[in-house]
Amino acid sequence: MDSAAMSLLSLMADLPEGSADRQRIRARLIEMYLPLARYLAQRFRNRGELFDDLAQVANLGLVKAVDRFDPGRGSAFTSYAIPMITGELKRHFRDKCWDVRVPRRLQEIRMRISRVTEELTQTLGRSPTVTDLAVHLDATEEEIIEGMEAGQAYQTASLDAPVHGGDGEVTGLGDLLGGADPEIEQVEVREALRPLLARLPAREQRIVAMRFSGNLTQSQIADQLGMSQMHVSRLQAAALTKLRAGLLAG
Repeated sequence: MDSAAMSLLSLMADLPEGSADRQRIRARLIEMYLPLARYLAQRFRNRGELFDDLAQVANLGLVKAVDRFDPGRGSAFTSYAIPMITGELKRHFRDKCWDVRVPRRLQEIRMRISRVTEELTQTLGRSPTVTDLAVHLDATEEEIIEGMEAGQAYQTASLDAPVHGGDGEVTGLGDLLGGADPEIEQVEVREALRPLLARLPAREQRIVAMRFSGNLTQSQIADQLGMSQMHVSRLQAAALTKLRAGLLAG
C-alpha cells in the first residue's frame, strides 16, 4: 500500500493548500491508513484507558503524519507514520497517566541509589548491577528495579519543548519523531511486561530480574540460588515462554 500512498502524497504535495483536490486526497490517505492507526492503538489496550480514546489519539497521530510527511525524502510513509502515531500514544499516556506522585518509599530508594552508584562504580571498577545495589543498600532486587524506574519518571521532557537547530531554526521536540526510536519501543515493552512479570512465580521473577536487570550469567544465578545451572536454564526458559505468550495475547 505504500506505493499507492506515495503517489497520492506526491500529488498532494504538488497541490496548493486549501484546494478541494488536496483535501480529497488527504482524506483518502487518512482513510487508507486508519487500520494501521487502530492496530497501533490496540497495542496499548488493557492499560486503564478506553480503546475508543486510544483510537482517537492514534488517528490524530496519523493525521499529523499525513500532513507533515515529505515524499521528497524518498522514505516509505509507514516508516514515518508508525513512530509518529506511537509517539502520540506515548505522549497521551505520559500526560494523562505517568505524571503521578511517586510514593515516598520509591523516592527514598531512588535517592539512595543515586548516592551509592558512583561509590560502587569506583570500588568495583565497573557499573554496579542490581544485585550489587541490593546487597549494599540492604534492599530487595525488586525494590532496586522499582527505584530505578522511579528515577526515570523524573527525566521526562515535553514533546512541545523547543529545540534549536544548527541553522538557528526552533522547532518542537515532537516534530523530530520521524524515525523509529528503540528507547520508545523499550518503554512500551517494559509497560506491557510489568503485569506479566507480576504473575510469574516468585522464583521465576527473581531469575528474570537477576538475568536481564542484574546482568548475571546463569551460572552466577545458580550459585546465588543454590541450584544447578541447568535448573536455572529451565526456569528461565519457562518464564520467557510465559512472557512471550502474554505479549502475543495482548
